[in-house]
Amino acid sequence: MAKAATAKAKSASKAKPAAKKPAAKASGKSATAKKAAPKSASKKPAAKKPAAKKPAPAKAKATAKAAAKPAAKPEVKAEAKAPAKRAPAKKEKLEFSEGDFVVYPTHGVGQVTGVQNFEIAGEKLKLFVISFERERMTLKVPVTKVQESGLRKLANRKIIDNALKTLKGRVRVKRTMWSRRAQEYEAKINSGDPIQIAEVVRDLHRNEDQPDQSYSERQMYQAALDRFSRELAAVESTTPEEAVEKLEKILSSKETKESKEAKEAKEAKEASE
Repeated sequence: MAKAATAKAKSASKAKPAAKKPAAKASGKSATAKKAAPKSASKKPAAKKPAAKKPAPAKAKATAKAAAKPAAKPEVKAEAKAPAKRAPAKKEKLEFSEGDFVVYPTHGVGQVTGVQNFEIAGEKLKLFVISFERERMTLKVPVTKVQESGLRKLANRKIIDNALKTLKGRVRVKRTMWSRRAQEYEAKINSGDPIQIAEVVRDLHRNEDQPDQSYSERQMYQAALDRFSRELAAVESTTPEEAVEKLEKILSSKETKESKEAKEAKEAKEASE
């Protein structure tokens, strides 16, 4: 019996440690499992990061579009309102007013008698009404075509002085046929430029010792003299008749000066011979 008891005790002692070993292995496996668990856990967020970034650009685009739409609406409203505010200011700006003296290239000096509104083919037009007393004519020029028509204000004092200086200069007549020169003179008169008109008066003026002019030459001279004298009278606030007298005095004084110079040159030539 004693032997059997000791054998059982030995077997029991041997069996206890054997049972503990699997427990240690299990604990080791659980430990390794615990260690592996954090690794897998740490990998999962890394895989989710790119997935989390994808919705971010879509949201940013949506917010950008939402921010762009309200910003564009005020700009359209501002652009639509701006012309409505400026339109009245443009209508009120007129280059001439009633009572102003103006120059139309082909008719000379006229006076603005008013501004009228007309409706033609459903379109509203604003026109300057210009009266030419000498021709007994009334001309209507659209406000939008003032520059195109050549309508202008009276020349200033500096331009008139240059025109008078041109009148005192030497005659420059081209040696060409009268028909060609007549076209050039007519173009200068219709240009409305006081200096060019003064050139025509200077070149077509005849001294007493010069041969008579043809009828067409006299007509051209009178037209240029009349056009220049009328603008001179408007600038100097005198009558056209007084302006003509002033121009004729300048031409006569130039005539006496030229004749005196010619006489002195002739006497010098005779003395040298």
